Amino acid sequence: MLFSSTVFLFLFLPAVLLLYYIVPRKVRNLVLFVFSLVFYAWGEPVYVFLMIGSTVVAYITGLLADKTVKGRKAWVPKVSLIVAILWNMGLLLFYKYSDFFIVNANNIFGFSIKELKLVMPIGISFYSFQTLSYVIDVYRGDVKAQKNYLTLGTYVALFPQLIAGPIVRYKDVAEQMKNRRETMGNFAEGVKRFSIGLGKKVLLANSIGALVDTISNTPQSDMSVTAAWLGIIAYTFQIYFDFSGYSDMAIGLGKMFGFDFLENFNYPYISNSITDFWRRWHMSLSSWFRDYVYIPLGGNRKGKVRQCVNIMIVWFLTGFWHGANWNFMIWGVYFGIILLCEKLFLLNGLKKIPKVFAHIYALILIVIGWGIFAFNDFGKLSQNFKNMFGLSDISFINDQAIAWLAGYAITFVILIAASTPLIRKLGTLVKGGCPVVYSCVLQPAMVAGLLILCTAYLAGNSFNPFLYFRF
Repeated sequence: MLFSSTVFLFLFLPAVLLLYYIVPRKVRNLVLFVFSLVFYAWGEPVYVFLMIGSTVVAYITGLLADKTVKGRKAWVPKVSLIVAILWNMGLLLFYKYSDFFIVNANNIFGFSIKELKLVMPIGISFYSFQTLSYVIDVYRGDVKAQKNYLTLGTYVALFPQLIAGPIVRYKDVAEQMKNRRETMGNFAEGVKRFSIGLGKKVLLANSIGALVDTISNTPQSDMSVTAAWLGIIAYTFQIYFDFSGYSDMAIGLGKMFGFDFLENFNYPYISNSITDFWRRWHMSLSSWFRDYVYIPLGGNRKGKVRQCVNIMIVWFLTGFWHGANWNFMIWGVYFGIILLCEKLFLLNGLKKIPKVFAHIYALILIVIGWGIFAFNDFGKLSQNFKNMFGLSDISFINDQAIAWLAGYAITFVILIAASTPLIRKLGTLVKGGCPVVYSCVLQPAMVAGLLILCTAYLAGNSFNPFLYFRF
């Protein structure tokens, strides 16, 4: 389904862009809404009605949640907000977590309830949070209720970020939904950003993903401590370039249609603490939980103990949001505990040591975190950690690990450079030295080259996983 939608996007995007710019401005939301629905239905023919249903519920509850309407009973906005919460969280729990609850209930209480084996609708974690944040913001008075269903529907279904984020809040794009101005400069910037994102995904994430796949399927007898660390470091790069690449593509596509989506990543692997890391990684999700869970729970306003409890609740839910497996909950609690330690005493110490040591501290904890995140199977998860820390009967390094290190050495160098601002700074330096040549020759040539390379790679390779689509 996912591959089908991706192919559909690449085949029909030029025609949609052409139609979008030909039609009158007042019809452009309709073009986006219809194409977004067709795009989603191409891969999810049944679940498109679920998304439409969520939009209808958001539209109605949003109108009723407005507390400023004269003559409205005080209970109406509250009930509307509760309905929106129950609908969105109910859908998410039902489709994403039903079998998780059933399996655990069977294991704990000895029940024999049959699993539902539901196929999770693509993007439900993202559009459920978007529609819920819209109704909450209307209830709070942060944004006016949208009275035009087409405008709200376009926001919910907007295809660039529909199936893998970033989470776009309505209040951030409310004005753009009706008054955006498309320019050639923004369009060119959008093409550039889309190409960079596609390059991240196809040339970097897929390339190192092949090593991740190889190591994860290597027999235990051929493993070594070095290979275990190499595999999880490779996964650390794969998940970053996979997800940040898709976010870049979404932001780029948005610019082509006149939207300015907020950034979702800010070089997270240059962080000097885990607190800093979560200010840079998946920023739309972190800020969502901060504004709609942490602060409503009391944030840091009700004492240290309550703040610690609130942090752990948020990070358990962050892990739970990622998937119906215990490893995600453990992953969330793992980062919650580290963040608590940093909040209480570690951060002050980290500021006093040389940055290189703080950076190493953060990277080690980040890589270990991805080691928890990567394995849904507890047997594989525990075995991988035994391998990483030399607790199983394997060598420190073997010929196979040396071969992987040698074969992927250049790839790792490129990945390290691309995960820092180095390449961007070099581009700025070149642009400052010869702006005309850079803008008129070098940049268009690089963008065209990226698109050609990515197209050739996609045409010649069947290995093309999108990690974050499963969340």
